[in-house]
Amino acid sequence: MKYNETNAAKTTKTRDIHDLELNTESIYESINVIARRANQISIEIKDELNNKLEQFASYTDNLEEVFENREQIEISKYYEGMPKPALIALKEFEEDKVYFRTPE
Repeated sequence: MKYNETNAAKTTKTRDIHDLELNTESIYESINVIARRANQISIEIKDELNNKLEQFASYTDNLEEVFENREQIEISKYYEGMPKPALIALKEFEEDKVYFRTPE
């Protein structure tokens, strides 16, 4: 999924907790769903970042040479500027884009 195209806020803001429990039976269940989705998003973003940075990896053991690769720095800055996974998950939850079910 394209997380860079999400319209999630990049900073936190105060939310009404009663709005979060509209989709589920309780606020705790809602937070659990959001947290699990945030973990999934975090893993996907981490894998994507590692795959992009892997092409810049140097497998030599020469400690005297230090390379500053501008592309690598730009990629890292881009991922640092993205919304946090918890904020993306919260936005998806608010827009009913998260599928969840209870085992009962």
